Amino acid sequence: MRLAFLLVLLAGAIFYTYVAFVDLSFMTRSGRLGPGFFPRIVGVAGVFFVGWTILEALRDRQALLVDQAGQRWSDAVLLIALAIGYAVLLRLFGGFPATVVYLALALSILNRGRYLQNGILALAIPSGVYLLFDQFLNANMPPALFDLTF
Repeated sequence: MRLAFLLVLLAGAIFYTYVAFVDLSFMTRSGRLGPGFFPRIVGVAGVFFVGWTILEALRDRQALLVDQAGQRWSDAVLLIALAIGYAVLLRLFGGFPATVVYLALALSILNRGRYLQNGILALAIPSGVYLLFDQFLNANMPPALFDLTF
């Protein structure tokens, strides 16, 4: 399961890097760094590190075994369903509320029994991202179809 997850992650990193190189310009017309600068760095680093992790997993014979004890396919399927739900919530309600709901549900699955820590993380991470991008970097968060008051 680990190897399959890493291969899917590698495919996503390759697609992200492709979009960063094809659709986003590296420089603006005025000669400044453009919107493609940071995504290109992140994409190349992501492909490199995920590829490295895959090579390490292939060297480790335990990673090639199918369904070891402790791996739970039901959690993986549930997290995939949550990711699809996150995409729908992101379009309907915007970045902040969708991320809070997604993190709260995902952490309740992955980090069972730690309700206070999960609640703090589910609020702190989207708040930090909002402050960083919307307030400090003056970048827009994903728009919503239904505007909420907060």
